[in-house]
Amino acid sequence: ASPVPPEERRLRDKKHLDDITAARLPPLHHSPAMLLSIEESIAIQIQQKEAYEEMQAKLAAQKLAERLNIKMLRFEPEGKASMQYREVRDED
Repeated sequence: ASPVPPEERRLRDKKHLDDITAARLPPLHHSPAMLLSIEESIAIQIQQKEAYEEMQAKLAAQKLAERLNIKMLRFEPEGKASMQYREVRDED
């Protein structure tokens, strides 16, 4: 008996699975996994941690404001006149 080539064996095994089950793998929606260097992995983890902490801080501030019933409104005691000093004027 001659050994079966790997490609033919794979096709035969696939056909056998098709015969005995209707289960199919879901389609791959994302790119396959990539290998990263340790430095890249650490940089991504730090970035994700910072984003997570920022989101947690925003959520905590929102919950505290709701609990204390604080309304954040825009405060302009003098209206638009308070920003006029920032306009650059050429005296010449």
